[in-house]
Amino acid sequence: MYQLFCDSNCELWHTTVKELGLNVIRMPYTIGDKEYFYDMGEHTDFKAFFDQMRAGAVPKTSALNEYAYTEYFEPVLQRGEDIYYVTFSHKMSATFNAMDAAIKALKEKYPDREIRTKDAKTISLGSGFVTYYAALKYREGATMDELDAYLDELIPHTATYFAVDDLTYLYRGGRVSGASKVVGGLLGIKPVLYFDDEGKILNVAKAKGFKKALSMLAGYVREKGSELDRYKMFLLHADCEGLANDFAQALRDEFGAEVVVQPVGPVIGAHCGPGTVGLIFHCSQR
Repeated sequence: MYQLFCDSNCELWHTTVKELGLNVIRMPYTIGDKEYFYDMGEHTDFKAFFDQMRAGAVPKTSALNEYAYTEYFEPVLQRGEDIYYVTFSHKMSATFNAMDAAIKALKEKYPDREIRTKDAKTISLGSGFVTYYAALKYREGATMDELDAYLDELIPHTATYFAVDDLTYLYRGGRVSGASKVVGGLLGIKPVLYFDDEGKILNVAKAKGFKKALSMLAGYVREKGSELDRYKMFLLHADCEGLANDFAQALRDEFGAEVVVQPVGPVIGAHCGPGTVGLIFHCSQR
């Protein structure tokens, strides 16, 4: 028997996490000199967080240490169970160095137990999309080998696109240059980004205005969307709920798909900033 793990950077909603019986590794963020661990939206005041960002607060995120991973994993191994952990993109954080060290030590301590990890090669609800469907397979009784095979097929067909309202936050994270930030701000340029097959975040387009950016996101569904009657779409927003709900309804009307709308959590929001909208869907290719 094995336990299925995810981390809070997959951003599945807390009720969904509980329904699926997932074990969640909570990722930290700091704002106003106080550290928090994201609770999948259960008690998070999203508006207060993004209002602080708009007022000039600069939240920070950090990697977990080896001890933290050991605390999550060891009780499961002590019970005689194995672990399967669906992670967010390993290209996005140094936290996985600590994870690898913890796993190495635990395997030496519990040689009869197995710990597997699967890199979703995306983040936020892109990783949530992969985790959600992994959990459904897990509940059906899939073995670890069967789950490996299923996710190896699903991950290359998981599209994660997002449009950013303010380049300031991407600039702070080194995603755009200072010149691009200034010019983009003056011209109302909204970058559209996506995750490639390696789990790296890349700029795929630049839109003049946010309405055009959302139109581009819908265009990627038309171009690359597949099996939309089988797989849900996930739409996330950073404190722009009305805009997101309108866009979600337009997607439902056009594609006949189920669209789940959720807020961006503080860890991801610290990097993309308020006003961001992301769209995740099953695709023919990333």
